Amino acid sequence: MRPPSRLLWAAELPRAAFGLASLLGARRRLGLAPRGDGRPVLLLPGLINSDRSLVVLRRYLTSLGYRAEGWGLGRNFGIRAVGDQGALLLDRVRALEVETGEKVTLIGVSLGGIMARYAAHRLPDLVREVITISSPFAGSPRATNVWRSFQLLTGEQIDAPSVLAQRKLVAEPLPVPSTAIWSRSDGFVNGMICHDENGRTIEVRSSHVLVQVRPEVLLAVARVLGESGRKA
Repeated sequence: MRPPSRLLWAAELPRAAFGLASLLGARRRLGLAPRGDGRPVLLLPGLINSDRSLVVLRRYLTSLGYRAEGWGLGRNFGIRAVGDQGALLLDRVRALEVETGEKVTLIGVSLGGIMARYAAHRLPDLVREVITISSPFAGSPRATNVWRSFQLLTGEQIDAPSVLAQRKLVAEPLPVPSTAIWSRSDGFVNGMICHDENGRTIEVRSSHVLVQVRPEVLLAVARVLGESGRKA
């Protein structure tokens, strides 16, 4: 499977700007989403990003009535942020579950979604569900335009035994409900490796950059959370 075309790659920034601008006229539509039930939701940022990149999503979910929190681990530089075998991230999930007395919903963007799936595999009794947004968990990193940047920024080699083992685990069916939000017009990662047949999928039309601020993505997340709340 190949990475996105150079045309899609080159269009990322202008499309991201358009997506951000589309928020201006979406307030009424966003306000029609199902109300939250106060459950804890942990947001995981993408590669090189921090909690600031998720401020729109966090404020939106908070306004709906969820306890949405950032991961608090700084910028996402892979193992440099989450620790060996993801120990710091797993501790964050444990702490939030103890603090709230409820299972934690994990929402991750790009690399953050891969980490969310990893945490759910490791802590299935503490995780309620996983929502990934443009996260290439179901295929080779070489089907992306950012695998070299990943290696440079994280210090991890995509063919290292430890990375291969984690990739295999992350791609396996989750022990909790999962939803993958993805775009076939993504300029950074091949959208076909951002979902699989073992979970729910929601296709949107979006760039990779700032995908998490698109109104259709915000609504998709809110609707998934609303549906899972009714089923609980």
